[in-house]
Amino acid sequence: MPRTTVVFFQDDDGTAPVVEWLVELRRTQPRAFAKCVVRIERLCELGHELRRPETDTLRDGIHELRARLGRVNYRILYSIHGRVVAVLLHALTKDDMVPDQDIDLAVKR
Repeated sequence: MPRTTVVFFQDDDGTAPVVEWLVELRRTQPRAFAKCVVRIERLCELGHELRRPETDTLRDGIHELRARLGRVNYRILYSIHGRVVAVLLHALTKDDMVPDQDIDLAVKR
């Protein structure tokens, strides 16, 4: 199976929200950052074949990469295009469920 190319969504101004989130996470929570990087690497390896508990399907073609450290859940929302490209759209730290407004933002991107 070919590796999946992971790309980061960029806003019109050239900023990549997931990259910015990861940079801040690396600065403030290095262990959580490391877990998120492992999930991104697994997405590269397995693409659309990646399953729970590492990923889950939300709605409207949006999926979440799932990482947890202690009681804190870290999520990176993404979309699969074809079989070989995943676009990282949005990232968040969540308590319970991913809020609808975060999914809506990922759909818009």
